[in-house]
Parts: sequence; structure tokens; C-alpha cells
Amino acid sequence: MIQKWNFEELELTGAYLIDPFFASDERGGLIKDYNIEVFKDHGIEHELKEVFYTISKRGVIRATHFQLIKQQPKLVRCVSGHVYDVIVDLRPDSPTYGQWKGFHLTGDNMKSLYVPAYFGHGYLVIEDSIVSYKAGEVFYGEGDSGIMYNDPDIAIEWPFDMIGGKENLIISEKDKKLMSFKEYGEKVK
Repeated sequence: MIQKWNFEELELTGAYLIDPFFASDERGGLIKDYNIEVFKDHGIEHELKEVFYTISKRGVIRATHFQLIKQQPKLVRCVSGHVYDVIVDLRPDSPTYGQWKGFHLTGDNMKSLYVPAYFGHGYLVIEDSIVSYKAGEVFYGEGDSGIMYNDPDIAIEWPFDMIGGKENLIISEKDKKLMSFKEYGEKVK
């Protein structure tokens, strides 16, 4: 079986939901989720500068993270497990500023999400998961920032029922202290 690349540009311009190249036979399979030439052919300029993985337990929420300096565009894929992945357009001049989109990324569906510069990114872990990040910029701690997962102005509809309710959330102390969308807007004016 061979599944070819498929790039679906989202309503939040510059973001893509991507089906990778996948080939399988009696031995197993091969997944190719990044190729610089294939991405360029689809209008995505993304050169890898850093690759990392997060390992998360069911119920973990990773709020809307981004870098205030040295933007970090990324290709995100759930290698194993299941996450509800969310992106937020944080480009002040964009017609979709402040809008969000959510996607179920699983080890089984193999879909990747291309998160462009000036977007926030976070997810809710539905099943214990490993998530791969292929970043176009290295992580700079001094620019690390984010917006609260429950910001009322963005109003992300997290599927808390899939983890047995909001009471089962696992959230870091850092994420409990993130700024609001309104505070973000004041910073980038």
C-alpha cells in the first residue's frame, strides 16, 4: 500500500493539515513526514533547525505556547497515542487573528499539523502520547511565552469529556501563570 502526500491548507492561512507519505508491505511500513523539496513544492518554506519530542500522560494540557522573539514554526505529529491539537492565529494584522482550529492527531492517523510563525500551539492529551516537533527555529527560553488554555476571548472548545472531565486535567505551574489573549494583544501593538 502506498499513500502519497496530501497538503490541506486551512482557513487560518499558512497552516496545513498534512497526510505524510506512507508505504507498507508484509514487513511493516515507512512514514515520511518531512521532505524539504516536497514542502517547497506546496509553498511551505520550512528548514529544520531543531527536532524534539514530548512524552505526556492522559489529561495533560499544554496551553497555547509560542515564542515572542525568534518565531518557531513547527511541524507537529503525534507519533503514538492521541492528542487534541489546537492552533491559534496570533498575527495582529491577520483577518483570522484570535481564531483557533482543533484537530485530532493520533499515532494511527499519522496526520501532521504545520504551525506557521506567529501562531500559538497547544494540545490536550486524550491518550498517553509521544508528540514529535520538527521546528524551523531553535527554542529560546527568553522568548518563551503563551496564553492560558481557558482564555475567554479565544474560547477554545477542549474535549474534556474525552479525559473524563476537566477535573482530570494535569497542568504545569508555568501554564497556570500564562498571559491572557488581551495581554498578548497589548504586547504586540
